[in-house]
Amino acid sequence: MAQRFQSATNLFVRGRFIFHATLIAMVIAASAHAAEQESADLRYFRELVETRNYSLGQPVSPQLTPDGKAVIFLRGGPRDPVLRLYEFTIADATLREILTPEKLLQGAEEKLTAEERSRRERERQSLRGFTSFQLSKDGTKLLVALSSKLYVITRADSRVTELPGRSWLDPHFSPDGRAVAAVSGGELHVIDLETKADLALTSGATETLEHGLAEFVAQEEMDRHEGFWWSPDSQWIAYEEVDNSGVETRFIVDPLHPETPPAKNFYPRAGTNNAKVRLGIVARSGGATRWVDWDREKYPYLARVVWKEAAAPLCLVVQNRAQQEELLLAVDPQSGATRELLREKDAAWLNLDHKPMPVWLKGGREFLWTTERVGAWQIELHSADGALVRAITQTDFGFDQFIDLNEADRSVVVAGGSDSRERHLFRFNLDKPAEPRRLTSERGRHDAVFGEAKEQLLHRFDLLDGRAGWEVLRSSDGGKIVALPSVAEHPSSLPALELTRTAGGRPMDAAIIRPRDFKKGQRYPVILDVYAGPGHKQVWAQPDRYMIDQWMANRGYVVVAIDGRGTQGHGREWERAIRGNLIDVALADQIEGLQALAKQEPAMDLKRVGVVGWSFGGYFSAMAISRRPDIFRCGVVGAPVVTWENYDTHYTERYLGLPSENAEGYRASSVLTYASELRQPLLLIHGLTDDNVYFQHSLQLSEALFAAGKTFNFLPLLGTHMVSDPVLRLRRQTRIAEFFDANLEARK
Repeated sequence: MAQRFQSATNLFVRGRFIFHATLIAMVIAASAHAAEQESADLRYFRELVETRNYSLGQPVSPQLTPDGKAVIFLRGGPRDPVLRLYEFTIADATLREILTPEKLLQGAEEKLTAEERSRRERERQSLRGFTSFQLSKDGTKLLVALSSKLYVITRADSRVTELPGRSWLDPHFSPDGRAVAAVSGGELHVIDLETKADLALTSGATETLEHGLAEFVAQEEMDRHEGFWWSPDSQWIAYEEVDNSGVETRFIVDPLHPETPPAKNFYPRAGTNNAKVRLGIVARSGGATRWVDWDREKYPYLARVVWKEAAAPLCLVVQNRAQQEELLLAVDPQSGATRELLREKDAAWLNLDHKPMPVWLKGGREFLWTTERVGAWQIELHSADGALVRAITQTDFGFDQFIDLNEADRSVVVAGGSDSRERHLFRFNLDKPAEPRRLTSERGRHDAVFGEAKEQLLHRFDLLDGRAGWEVLRSSDGGKIVALPSVAEHPSSLPALELTRTAGGRPMDAAIIRPRDFKKGQRYPVILDVYAGPGHKQVWAQPDRYMIDQWMANRGYVVVAIDGRGTQGHGREWERAIRGNLIDVALADQIEGLQALAKQEPAMDLKRVGVVGWSFGGYFSAMAISRRPDIFRCGVVGAPVVTWENYDTHYTERYLGLPSENAEGYRASSVLTYASELRQPLLLIHGLTDDNVYFQHSLQLSEALFAAGKTFNFLPLLGTHMVSDPVLRLRRQTRIAEFFDANLEARK
């Protein structure tokens, strides 16, 4: 009896041991799999950031040579952001490296002046080396800048000539290719390429006065980065004078280097003084400046300057401060007098086309103009006196951007189309515009660059199936001639992406990204990747836009993006619905979109929704979790605009007006108004030296939350509004993922 009991006991012990051993083995295996998966996730993300979403190694800023025989472009390595200069011969598909930054630097590090760093920040330029180049009009010479020095390269033999002087900004060849104009020390100079003589065309620059450079709001908000313009005959230069003496100054301190003096910036806050801007014309050989005359008090914003066609006048686009009225002015260079060609008005605001308008036809008898006057973007043909000849595109076409003019067959190529999630190329005849010819068909985003020779074009494609790159096409039939060589890595997999539109009374463009191991019938927490602000779209038929979203989704989320009212691509009324209040419509639409998507995808658990955004998206995230805690359980708030009185004039006043005229709109649009209502977890992230959305904004929010007794997470980062360093991006995104995991109970 005792022996049988002992045997049974031994059997039980052995069984329990086997059970525990099996359980331990299973746990170890599961842990190993989890560790392996975690390692794979980290490798995937590191690959994303080190390749810049697989864009490094692709041609950058390609240009066709005037004879159409070659393409000049910049390119880095597959994980190297340093751009080098190349020439690609189309006929035999041969590639030649023209020049590298390493050859010029000879082991030294690239050095950027504070002014150059600021310009790159305005242009959102995070690559290094030759970040731009210029090809002379005759195609024989190239111009590059490096470490604030200028170099001219002769294409035929790759001979490099360093131009005299240093600390140069914004260099440009003269149209005749015999000189280079650039800015140094706040003054505009011309360097004769034959004699190397350096002539200063302006004088009198001070800490608050400069010549030849665009002011802050022009660079940041108007998409105008130039501050001077050559005349077509190369004998004159129109240049901007900027007087910042009345503009508020802001100082940025680098806390990591307290020994470094603060950087001083002129930053016009909403409701405060802008820079005073005027335009002068000076001879290339020097002499007195002739100032252009327009009502600068009524129209203080110099939005566009165009001086390209010999038979056409120098043209300006100027706006009033409210951006509800603008004039297209023709300038008499001899007297500086102006005459009005066009006047645009909008009760809400006027958008600026990213392509500088007008575009004059040769002979100066007609010009092209873009407008939203009739409710949606259109391109129009006007006579030289400004009278409308005809609309080239109709309001239902979905015009996005002018690409090129071909005067030989009187046609234009434009980008757009009826699907706001895609972008295609079309050719319209100027005289019979009703039936455009579609040039692209594959789903995705398409762009094009033309040269002087119109027989071929450079085609940029980012397709929904993951293909991306540049190729040379025949203009006549769109047939492919050759692909531009790329060394970019290819993604091992594409996002599990569904592009859709929300169902209901107000369809909105939307994207759904599911986990790789998505299981039907299972419920997943939701992350709303949001911007929701004007002038920007989140939803595009372009997979690399969603690579990081996929990384997040793989952790056990459904990630969604929604474009509600206020975003572009759906006409004037849709975009201008936010006038006077930046949050109410945007917040209502994002919630409506979430609820509509959840009906389309039952796996979305709307009881576990997090929101993440940067810049305006960060602002939206802060508002969402403060005002609608019933919808949003937590939020990541990146570089948010907290108080619109502390953001710049041209952007803020376009949508909210002046603070003195819309105090309630500013109050309702301020995060501080609702900070005391925060009841959900918040992760606040901001760059300490951000000179676009100042660190002040997050400090204001932090102080308000702390005073209200709220608990929150605050992650200050070294750096500016952009985060491009791969390690910092990895660490930041990992912190964001851990925050969502802790608060949305993913995989539980």
